[in-house]
Amino acid sequence: SYTEMSCTVFATGCFLREAMVDSQYYLPNDIGISKLDCVEAFRLLSPQEKMYAHYLSRASWYGGLVVLLQTSPESANIFVLLQRIFRKQNPVQLEQVAVEAGLSSEEYMAFLVYASGLYANMGNYKSFGDTKFIPNLPKAKLKALVWASQAFQEQPAEMEVLWDSCSCLLYSLEDGQKQLGLGDKGITTYFSGNCTLEDAELAQRFLDSKKLSAYNTRLFKRVNGEKSSYEVRLASAVRKGQDCSECTSCCGTFIFEDKEFTVKRGDYASLMEKVCYYLQQAQAYAANDNQKKMLEEYSRSFTLGSVEAHKEGSRYWIKDKGPIVESYIGFIESYRDPFGSRGEFEGFVAVVNKAMSERFASLVSSAEVLLPELPWPREFEKDTFLKPDFTSLDVLTFAGSGIPAGINIPNYDDIRQSEGFKNVSLGNVLAVAYATQKEKLTFLQEEDKDLFIKWKGPSFEVQVGLHELLGHGSGKLFVQDDKGKFNFDQSKVINPETGEPVSSWYRDSETWDSKFTTIASSYEECRAECVGLYLCLNKQVLSIFGHEGQDAEDVVYINWLSMVRAGLLGLEFYTPESKSWRQAHMQARFVILRVLLEAGEGLVGLEEVTGADGKPDARITLDRSKIHTVGKNAIHRFLCKLQVCKSTADVEGGRALYDNYSAVSDSSAHNFLRLRETVLLRKEARKLFVQANTRVSGDNVELVEYEANQAGLINSFVERFQDDAEQLEADLLEMSKRDAPCWSSCFSSQDSET
Repeated sequence: SYTEMSCTVFATGCFLREAMVDSQYYLPNDIGISKLDCVEAFRLLSPQEKMYAHYLSRASWYGGLVVLLQTSPESANIFVLLQRIFRKQNPVQLEQVAVEAGLSSEEYMAFLVYASGLYANMGNYKSFGDTKFIPNLPKAKLKALVWASQAFQEQPAEMEVLWDSCSCLLYSLEDGQKQLGLGDKGITTYFSGNCTLEDAELAQRFLDSKKLSAYNTRLFKRVNGEKSSYEVRLASAVRKGQDCSECTSCCGTFIFEDKEFTVKRGDYASLMEKVCYYLQQAQAYAANDNQKKMLEEYSRSFTLGSVEAHKEGSRYWIKDKGPIVESYIGFIESYRDPFGSRGEFEGFVAVVNKAMSERFASLVSSAEVLLPELPWPREFEKDTFLKPDFTSLDVLTFAGSGIPAGINIPNYDDIRQSEGFKNVSLGNVLAVAYATQKEKLTFLQEEDKDLFIKWKGPSFEVQVGLHELLGHGSGKLFVQDDKGKFNFDQSKVINPETGEPVSSWYRDSETWDSKFTTIASSYEECRAECVGLYLCLNKQVLSIFGHEGQDAEDVVYINWLSMVRAGLLGLEFYTPESKSWRQAHMQARFVILRVLLEAGEGLVGLEEVTGADGKPDARITLDRSKIHTVGKNAIHRFLCKLQVCKSTADVEGGRALYDNYSAVSDSSAHNFLRLRETVLLRKEARKLFVQANTRVSGDNVELVEYEANQAGLINSFVERFQDDAEQLEADLLEMSKRDAPCWSSCFSSQDSET
């Protein structure tokens, strides 16, 4: 049965939770929950714009459910379990049931926190850090609550099957399940459980040979005796066996390097159908032809599994300058693919904040003056800077595993380099995400704390602007196309690191992600962060954001101090057992901390101390008088190296450079392994966000808001999918069940036929 199969395939035994579970594996009861406020922004929209935003939001929310299936084998089943419980009884109604079932108020709150975390992360692994989190209450207590719930009373057999299908993994903290990863490094559902790094590399070569992007794919390996074969599955509404005359050339069975590869459509098909349906509804309310064509191409992409169609839609999206309602949707960021090539689904809908956008527009206008300030030769910069849209947005909907502060998209190198891109800063996220109470501000000197609280928000705004526009938006990739033509002069361009002519480059279908794979995301985030640090020293930049004189110097100081502190905090996201990093941005910030410590001359100080509570603590200091000299020179040298390796496709040199600074050991001048323990001891949980829903009422669209607490977050998700809840839940369980055998490390061709 499905129940037996799920537990026996994944776990050698149910994990019985002991009293002392490491705190990093559960969410604390006092976790911060904030509301993303977009009432005023939504109110100012016209009826047509509200309808457009509504249908795009619906497409985003249904697409966002794909993340459950991209995260872990059990995530979709846990989601359905929670939805069934809360559809029958909301958190307030369920509380009395919990008391009667023997739960304390703390245990019931722990259950609500767990449910909130699962909804906010779209799975049971943290979107920021990729570690598993489990309920902070005994398994027997949670089971008692499930059994006492109205959902169980009405459908006991179905609910018991559902509980049995996920309860082992819901609590399991076996080594291979503590974090996301490939092979023995963790769990992933981008690859079947028997895939290794070598399989991922082979599949990438195959995809390159077919000029197929990995963004919307998953890889399943089947073993039949001594023989291995591979299935590449494309996300699409069109399923295997359905007639589809368009774009059939990519599907079929191929022999590559003596291995059989089969390319099929139909991954997440029922969810892709919903996404396409709502995108088509949105078309009727589009403001212009660019938006209509963009949505047509997105629908084609999600119908057929075509990344080329998504790229075409992205081209129209770039041309849609200054829309009132901004959005983007698809398989976008590759942070959580252990190999670094496959995109996690996300969709956002937001409303432009005109006042803040004016500052970003000024930054865009200054870009051509600022780009030559960067520390690499002119030949290593794009031939022309394609001025992007750069807007500040108030998020209405952000569906996926987490919400960033800023975005630079599309991620397609060929489009970014020759056609352009857009930048967005998410203003209502910035407003609440990084607010900190003084007593929770760790690792700083007392005299820095008030200044930090005052300038953290404004300095981060500057950093996000520079990071997205001139970080991700800068730098050239040297490419030789399939006709042998180069986009640079081989005879003249000199590598500034070696003094020799450039001797390596990207060929034909190779991309940044496909070449630099596992380090690509973090390396690029590090490059963009360095650009932000470097250019925030420019008075013109600070003036654009309204900072002059002493205020400007304080913004610089807090931006740099915030970065070195973030580097220390980043140690939370390092796993010593596998010597791996679980979060691209935090690895990047640790690398920058290492670079600035290495610069010496007293620029950055990091010492281990004993806290007022008698427990280990740490103190980080920054000499503000040396930022413009020692600090700037260190970032100048490092940033140039990063860009040169990126431009020239020097994977070996880039990996050696980045891995060196990423190393966490106890043998350097600072005992980073011991400091990691201190960071874990004093960490603060990342905030969760409550988002509004939209609802059509006659000819109008209403905004439905929720309270900024666990109950509000849970209710928002229950109401989000109430129209077709039973069918949607059945579809999720069916997709989960179909792939269940694939997560075993001994998956064979007899286990599953898709």
